[in-house]
Amino acid sequence: MTVLTDTLPDDVAALKAMVLAERARADRLAQIIKEMQRHRFGRRAETLPLDQMELGLEEVQQVEAAEAAELETTDPQRRAAVAVKRRANRGSLPAHLPRIETIVDIEDKTCPCCSGALHPIGEDRAERLDIVPAQLRVLVVRRPKYACRACEDVVVQAPAPARLIEGGLPTEATVAHVVVSKYADHLPLYRQAQIYARQGIKLDRSTLADWTGRAAFLLRPVHERLLATIKRSSKLFADETTAPVLDPGRGRTKTGQLWAYARDDRPWGGTDPPAVAYVYAPDRKAERPIAHLAGFTGVLQVDGYGGYRPLTEAGQVQLAFCWAHVRRRFYELAVAGPAPIAAEALERIKALYAIEAEIRGQSSDARRAVRQDKARPLIEALEPWLPAKLETISQKTKLAEAIRYALSRWAGLTLFLDDGRIEIDNNIVERSIRPLALTRKNALFAGSDGGAEHWAILASLIETAKLNDIDPQAYLTDIIIRIVQGHPQSRIDELMPWRFKT
Repeated sequence: MTVLTDTLPDDVAALKAMVLAERARADRLAQIIKEMQRHRFGRRAETLPLDQMELGLEEVQQVEAAEAAELETTDPQRRAAVAVKRRANRGSLPAHLPRIETIVDIEDKTCPCCSGALHPIGEDRAERLDIVPAQLRVLVVRRPKYACRACEDVVVQAPAPARLIEGGLPTEATVAHVVVSKYADHLPLYRQAQIYARQGIKLDRSTLADWTGRAAFLLRPVHERLLATIKRSSKLFADETTAPVLDPGRGRTKTGQLWAYARDDRPWGGTDPPAVAYVYAPDRKAERPIAHLAGFTGVLQVDGYGGYRPLTEAGQVQLAFCWAHVRRRFYELAVAGPAPIAAEALERIKALYAIEAEIRGQSSDARRAVRQDKARPLIEALEPWLPAKLETISQKTKLAEAIRYALSRWAGLTLFLDDGRIEIDNNIVERSIRPLALTRKNALFAGSDGGAEHWAILASLIETAKLNDIDPQAYLTDIIIRIVQGHPQSRIDELMPWRFKT
């Protein structure tokens, strides 16, 4: 203790109270230090070495590519000029790669002018880099040209197939592979460039960033429809995680947020396919989920973050809270040393989870019936036990905080008893957060707000595909090809991951 002896009271009762208060303060500080030690990892300095700065450039270049793609959609001349420039600068593909040729030919080989026979006079040959798992190959598209012997000005040729990267090397499957490697396999683009180099393919990281940015621009409407589809559900999960973003001019990062909104009705036999949509925002203000979930009506299962509470003000949203977050607070106290109250709380919560394990996969009505029979008595016993224990301990301890955390959220924590669709915790969406954390660990940060938005778009489609047991590369390849070939906006629901067929 740091209290000076001349300031100590002479009264024994007052002295005892002071000692107890100081002890509680010391216990609290010790617990905070242990938590910091347990969660601390990595370097604390915010200086950014050159390699880390280059990682951030990936997202910056992706944003530039997406903006360029948007301009090119409304300016055919610009698109054609960019394609010509690519053809001039892209170089040649290694000769040792296998070639798979496709001839895009005309059906009618009669002269449109005099109806005479057309004869070949040459062809356009375009090579694009394609990729299949563990194999690189070159797809060769040959487009023969035909002329009429009688008509000098007649040259007939089939139009070139549409491409995501006009005049570029990659097929749509190659772009999908780059995207999946970055956001599903957590492989930064500069590492992918190194892998290609070992195959004799020299691709700059900036080139891969350009491909990724254009894919994100193309797939933005699919992401928007995915989020809109999820919001039509009556039961969702929500969570958020930090997204470090490079802050230009400061040589350091700022902290953005990736919000996750998930649907998974499989634990109670629901028929809607599982899905998750990520949305980037530059901060964690309550206005973000309000905007993201505009129009949503139903039950939203969340952690204890207070930013979700304004959603309930209109009476259209109910918040179901997470018992895993309650349990975690008691667990941190129990593992730090002897803590009988925390240990007993854990045992009581453990009994609730044992009931949930028995009813997982049953119908919502069956789950509700079992919870009413078995879980409600446990909850009714726990509700008075917590405040009773709270009265016996110092109000400044971490244990008191854990108890108050549970009591302040009691209505949302007990909502699952009366609704078999609600889970006991928020673990479903927390599992959807983990891939973001792995990408963040390897890439360290996004290069810009736009790059973080691309992260949200592409990761949403990849993780939703995985939730539906679909190969994300096959899925992305398919929908990119379909969109490039003119898939109508009115049928965008056909591009949802759960609609994909191999």
